Amino acid sequence: MPAMHFTVRWPDASETRCYSPSLVIKDYFAPGSRYPLPDFMHSVREALHIASERVRAKYGFACSAAMDQLADLEQLAARWGDDPQQHIDLVSFDD
Repeated sequence: MPAMHFTVRWPDASETRCYSPSLVIKDYFAPGSRYPLPDFMHSVREALHIASERVRAKYGFACSAAMDQLADLEQLAARWGDDPQQHIDLVSFDD
């Protein structure tokens, strides 16, 4: 199963390199695009859950790394709450 990394830029201009065990992230985001924070979080939750379930289908267990990544993103996003005026930039994909 091809894993990938993707980099996001937060409203304070800090960046986070993120992990997904599946390329499904590419179905939800595009490099160079900007997303309202609530929309980004909704999509990344869905994408990482799908990625984790793909691991379960192939290996018989969910991907804890995907869920850990989601927990990290949730914690980071909490700094801005659900403010739709805050945006996340998808900087890059690193397959």
